Amino acid sequence: MQKDAEGHEPRECDAGLTQAFKFLGKRWNGVLIGTLTQGPAGFAELKRAVGGISDSVLSERLTELTAAGLAQRTVDEGPPITVVYSATEASKALIPALDAIASWARDNLKDA
Repeated sequence: MQKDAEGHEPRECDAGLTQAFKFLGKRWNGVLIGTLTQGPAGFAELKRAVGGISDSVLSERLTELTAAGLAQRTVDEGPPITVVYSATEASKALIPALDAIASWARDNLKDA
């Protein structure tokens, strides 16, 4: 690796970490994944659980999570027709990391 003028190697953020936070750092994505790992939920239940998210943003984020393979959308033709979202194995694999982040936040971001 090439050193800079002061003789230091340039720093680079891990590409995987950059990719993860590009997606999970998008407002509501991480919170929605954490909520879905608690069990399947419909749109209204997710909106209540998250709090403060608009219908349009929730719909957009659920579409993104589904496209990324982190949520599964199931339609029950009913009657009545119901749509339920659930965690996939890929999102369930995030549980240890999300638990660690939540624990860190409780310990270190008390006034934030």
